[in-house]
Amino acid sequence: FIIEDTRHIIREAAKKSCFVCCKMGASITCCETGCDRTFHLPCAPDGECVTQYFGVYRSFCWQHRPQQALQPCPSQDNTCSICLDTVEDKISYKTMGCPACQDARFHRHCIQRLALHSGIAFRCPCCLNQELFMMEMLTMGIRLSKRSPPWESDEEVGPSHQRHGRCDAATCHCPRGREHVEANGPWQLWLCSSCAAQGTHRHCLSLGNTTCSWECNTC
Repeated sequence: FIIEDTRHIIREAAKKSCFVCCKMGASITCCETGCDRTFHLPCAPDGECVTQYFGVYRSFCWQHRPQQALQPCPSQDNTCSICLDTVEDKISYKTMGCPACQDARFHRHCIQRLALHSGIAFRCPCCLNQELFMMEMLTMGIRLSKRSPPWESDEEVGPSHQRHGRCDAATCHCPRGREHVEANGPWQLWLCSSCAAQGTHRHCLSLGNTTCSWECNTC
């Protein structure tokens, strides 16, 4: 029955065109009653569509997607709390905010990357609220990994209260080994600015003196 259902879905999708790219084979339909917009999952970001990756996995087109109800905050400086680049001055598909503190703003792609990396420890990067924040992000279409975050893995970084203390560059050039760290100079250890679960000696990745941050390949 599962195989036959899958074949039926494929046959039906072949008849439908994606409203974003206009190509056939769109298998996702907006779940709003009376809306017949269909789209490919990879086209969803360009069409500003939302798919909720929990419960019954509902999908919405740009017109019927859920909207965040956040009040403008006078202290908001229009800076993404994650990458520190500029965000829009209003809440939109690409610019999201925290429902708990009402102040944090971030790009959708930044919070999505943080969600996949943080796993079940996903929370607001500013106020650290978890329950309200996580439910809001899931509703707004952010996909969450169900794994434990890397910094809580004994195999990767040891106990969560310990600061990462070794060079993880593919080739470590320090003559005293990966564990050797100095306060300044070529053997100063830089931690990933996003997860703090990976590190590198400044010299091992040729990080110049003007470098302010570094991100590992995972982030």
